[in-house]
Amino acid sequence: AGVIIGPLLAGLLIESGGLEWAYLIDALGFALALFLLVRLPSMPPERIDPDAARVGPIRSVLNGFAFLRGRQILLMTFVVDLIAMIFGMPRALFPELAATTYSRSTNALGWLFAGMAIGALLAGLLSGWLSRVHKQGFVILASIVVWGGAIAMFGLTGSLPLAIFWLAVAGAADMVSAVFRSSMLQTAAPDEMRGRMQGVFIVVVVGGPRLGDLRAGGMAAFSSPEVALVSGGAIIIAAMLVVALVVPSFRRYDARVSTP
Repeated sequence: AGVIIGPLLAGLLIESGGLEWAYLIDALGFALALFLLVRLPSMPPERIDPDAARVGPIRSVLNGFAFLRGRQILLMTFVVDLIAMIFGMPRALFPELAATTYSRSTNALGWLFAGMAIGALLAGLLSGWLSRVHKQGFVILASIVVWGGAIAMFGLTGSLPLAIFWLAVAGAADMVSAVFRSSMLQTAAPDEMRGRMQGVFIVVVVGGPRLGDLRAGGMAAFSSPEVALVSGGAIIIAAMLVVALVVPSFRRYDARVSTP
């Protein structure tokens, strides 16, 4: 919920109080969250073997990566998300676009930051149909193709309303992909491995967009934001077609009969 509502609130704060207030409230929110976190009681995980040695956090994440070896379908849920984020995450380009392409629009930066969150929120509110989808691998690939296409179209448009629309489409597609990737992760991992797999999930979800920011900013510096966005979207679409052909088991994954 925070990932969805946060950018929406940031857009409103940028419009009403500027970037200074947005950063200040963000810092205060982190401080409050940290205070509440340290006050939580200790909740050690259930252990099958009480005599087994405790595993540290870094080792736990490494064990999660080791668990993925030989589980191709489950591994691909992380691979496709990394591809989508590294080549498609556009947020690093929002300030540049707001100052150039959309400089005549009011609060362009706030609207750009809110665009994907609007789509994700709408997709979440209308997500009831997702429970009836069983071909989850195919839907993940299709959702990421839509994400890539929407990012490319965002790079091609010069209209702020259209930019917000394509960002909302991208956010909705990412939400659908995330729901099924999470479902496959929870279904595949045994109880004793879910914490470790969640560690891998956090590494991918947090690290992928940051690498995407680096790629987008670096490529835009050598070319333009538009080139960075359109080329990234095209690479994502091509990569998903390759995954569909090279890893057909992922494309055919059916939640009713398959095991990642």
